[in-house]
Amino acid sequence: MTRVRMQTSEGDVIIELFTEEMPITAGNFLKLVDDGYYDGLHFHRVIQGFMLQGGCPHSRDPNSPRCGTGGPGYSIQDEHLDSAKFSNEVGTLSMANSGPNSGGSQFFVNTKHNSFLDWWDRGTDSKHPVFARVVEGMDVVGAIEHTPTGAGDRPVNPVQIISVARE
Repeated sequence: MTRVRMQTSEGDVIIELFTEEMPITAGNFLKLVDDGYYDGLHFHRVIQGFMLQGGCPHSRDPNSPRCGTGGPGYSIQDEHLDSAKFSNEVGTLSMANSGPNSGGSQFFVNTKHNSFLDWWDRGTDSKHPVFARVVEGMDVVGAIEHTPTGAGDRPVNPVQIISVARE
């Protein structure tokens, strides 16, 4: 079991990665963690009753108009495994994407059970593989979720991901 600590400006969140069940997606996230990729980024999209989104390199400047449009310079294959049907439940982390096989560094934390985002749900085109879950710090997730937002669902007071490191 692989865990990481995400230190945010609102407090710490402990995340358990499904490295065995979701080796491509969780492995990619862990590689980015080990590279320090997420350190200093901000949550660029927060929607109460839905999710918090982070991982865009342009969010290093939380006021950049490019927040939400960037990635690591590559895309990973979608991981839709019958042996790993993790639903987008409260507290799970999913790979954000703009269509098939377009995930990279952006992720979101579900603050509601968003089953319509499950890759096996045939009622929607959205397919987001769950690759981790919050095991400590849901109070921090809740604080971030309730931060006031402005245009584009961007937090009015930026919420920084100070660092992410293995536990």
